[in-house]
Amino acid sequence: MGKIKNNRSSDTVMEYVMYAIAVVFLIILMYPLYFIIIASFSDPSAVAGGQVWLFPKGFTFDGYKELLRHENIWIGYRNTVLYTVAGTAIGLVVNISAAYALSRKDLAGRKFLSLFFIFTMFFNGGLIPTFLTIRDFHMYDTFLVMVLPFSVGVYNIIVARTFFQTSIPGDLWEAAQIDGCGNLRYFAQVVLPLSKAIIAVLGLWIAVGYWNSYFNALIYLKNPNLHPLQLILRNILITNQMQSGMGTGEAAQIALRLANMMRYSVIIVATVPIMCVYPFVQKYFNQGVMIGAVKE
Repeated sequence: MGKIKNNRSSDTVMEYVMYAIAVVFLIILMYPLYFIIIASFSDPSAVAGGQVWLFPKGFTFDGYKELLRHENIWIGYRNTVLYTVAGTAIGLVVNISAAYALSRKDLAGRKFLSLFFIFTMFFNGGLIPTFLTIRDFHMYDTFLVMVLPFSVGVYNIIVARTFFQTSIPGDLWEAAQIDGCGNLRYFAQVVLPLSKAIIAVLGLWIAVGYWNSYFNALIYLKNPNLHPLQLILRNILITNQMQSGMGTGEAAQIALRLANMMRYSVIIVATVPIMCVYPFVQKYFNQGVMIGAVKE
C-alpha cells in the first residue's frame, strides 16, 4: 500500500510539474502577440524606450486612425477575402480529390503519380518560366492568377492521402459496390462526410496561406484594384518610411512617429481576422493533423 501511495504522490507531483512547464511555454509563446497588441496602442517613444511590458503606455489610437485613413485598405480587405474564399474552395477540391485518388490501391500508375507529385516538391521551373506560363494562359493581372495556378499543394495531398488510407476502411468501398454505388457517389456521400477533420485542417492551412500571400500579387498583379491586403499594407509601410526618411525637422519626426506606430497596427489588422477562424476548426485540428501525419 505504501508503494502505491508513493507512486500516486510522485505521479501527482510530476503532473503539476508538467502543467507548470506547459504554462511557462504558453507564456513564452503568447507574450510576443500580446506585446504587439499593447504596442499598437502605445506611444512609439515608450515602445522604443522599453517602457512597454505589460500595459500600454501613452494609450492612443493614432496608429489605427492613420492606417484606416487609406481608402485602399478596404479594397485590400475585399480582395483578400475573395482570394481566400475562392482559393480555399478550389484548393480543397483539387487537393482532396487528388489525395483520394492516390489513396486508392486500384488506381493505375499510382506509384508513378505519387513520385511525380513528390518530384515537384524539390524541383520546379522557376520564377521566369512560371511567369511566362501564366502570361501565355492570359491570367496575368487577373483575379484567376491569385487562386488557380498555385492551388495544388503536394504536402496537403500527401497528408490527406495518408488520412484516407488510415481512416477510411476498405470494407466500406466493398459494401458500397454491393449496393451499386459508383466511385463519385462513394466519394461524395461516404468519404467526404467521414473526412471532416482533414478537410477542416487543410481548409485552415490553405486559407492562412492565401490570407498572408503577397509575393504572387507583387509579381503577377499590376492593377491596384486587385491588390490583396498584405501587399497594400506593405506599400503603406514603405511609403511612410520613405516619407519619414526624406523629410527634415518636425514634419519628419511626426511622419517617423506615425510610421513606427503603424508597424504594430498593421500586424493586428492583418492577423486578427484570420485568427478568428481558428476556434471554429480547433476541434478537428489535432485529430486531422495526427492522423494525416502517419506516413506509409
